[in-house]
Amino acid sequence: MNWAAFTTAAPELAVITERRFGAFRHHVLATLRRDGSPRTSGLEAGIRGGELWLGMMAGSLKALDLRRDPRFALQANPGEGTGMGGGDVRIAGRAYEVEEGEARDAYVKEVEPPQPFHLFRTELTEVVRTCVEDDTYLVVQVWRPGAPVRTLRRT
Repeated sequence: MNWAAFTTAAPELAVITERRFGAFRHHVLATLRRDGSPRTSGLEAGIRGGELWLGMMAGSLKALDLRRDPRFALQANPGEGTGMGGGDVRIAGRAYEVEEGEARDAYVKEVEPPQPFHLFRTELTEVVRTCVEDDTYLVVQVWRPGAPVRTLRRT
């Protein structure tokens, strides 16, 4: 399921998620190394044309990880301190490289990334938001394709 489908399925959570990712330029991407252990890397991610795009330098280890195993998690930059509105947001899914075509051409025209580079289109498998409500409750919202947003509250 791409970003556009997510916004249709869970519009309120999508607005919060897009706002959190739009608040800062750099975020943290988790990929899987060849041996299955996690690798975290800084990344600029963008939502354009109904898709969440991951762009990265040519030959980067995170790109090689995604080529080998497309699973990823992307954590929104929390900002300074813990007071960032919207809470913590994480997106999980699979990323597939786009090496040519109209979508890539449009991305290059809009973003003007340094060349050469890798571009990955994502399919979302989960979006999770964690926040504190009324200084009392820990609230966790979980969305997965085909299911409504689940909200858990803990004191």
